[in-house]
Amino acid sequence: MRTWFIGAMVAAAAAVVLVPTPAAGQALPRTPDGKPDLSGIWQAVNSAAWNVLPHPAEPGVPAGLGVVDGNEIPYLPEAAARQRDNYANRAELDPETRCWLPGVPRATYMGFPFQIVQTPGQVSMLYEYAHAVRNIFMNSSHPDGPIEWWMGDSRGTWEGDTLVVDVVHFTDQTWFDKAGNHHSPLLHVVERYTLMAPNHISYDVTIEDPNVFMRPWTMRMPLYRRLESNMQLLDYECSAFDEAFRMGPDARP
Repeated sequence: MRTWFIGAMVAAAAAVVLVPTPAAGQALPRTPDGKPDLSGIWQAVNSAAWNVLPHPAEPGVPAGLGVVDGNEIPYLPEAAARQRDNYANRAELDPETRCWLPGVPRATYMGFPFQIVQTPGQVSMLYEYAHAVRNIFMNSSHPDGPIEWWMGDSRGTWEGDTLVVDVVHFTDQTWFDKAGNHHSPLLHVVERYTLMAPNHISYDVTIEDPNVFMRPWTMRMPLYRRLESNMQLLDYECSAFDEAFRMGPDARP
């Protein structure tokens, strides 16, 4: 039954072709320097936080069609074995359960909103999860490495109306999802943010890591603007919640 269910989801996902073309007749909001204005609060609406690949529903886990092109992550054999071990022990090993910073691209689709603040020289991303902050420095080079940072080092350029973000200098202590999909410090991420309509960003991210994957692979998903009139980032004090959980029901964050 599970095999049939996953097969059906894969077939459905393969039938959907996402073409990142801005909606005809809709003027995109632009900044004073003419770039698409990405400013605002955005959120992914999918189940990639649990597993970026197609997966059936489980207790506490919604089913999902997956966000990976081809519905396959091209692991090297040893790395595939580690992913299976990560999955089997995910309740203990998932970095999110330890309240570590989620890394890139996981921070984008954790299910929490995040805010983009845009200037000509820098784009900042403020995440509701654990008050994480990420700065994308425009038209500049990465510092010399190796450096191991939780969120990597992000450098941005514009290719037409698409913000392209090159990210390197990672630690190996983050995952792509709760299913144990992982990487090494040689992870190289290239993100593409294309404003398709005033309230819709097409988010494409290409993953490369010669220590873990046989070839680069890509994830794609839409991001949606939060339109509530009083929308704002709230507090998610992960470390305080974790400490309260370990101390027992009488503890307060």
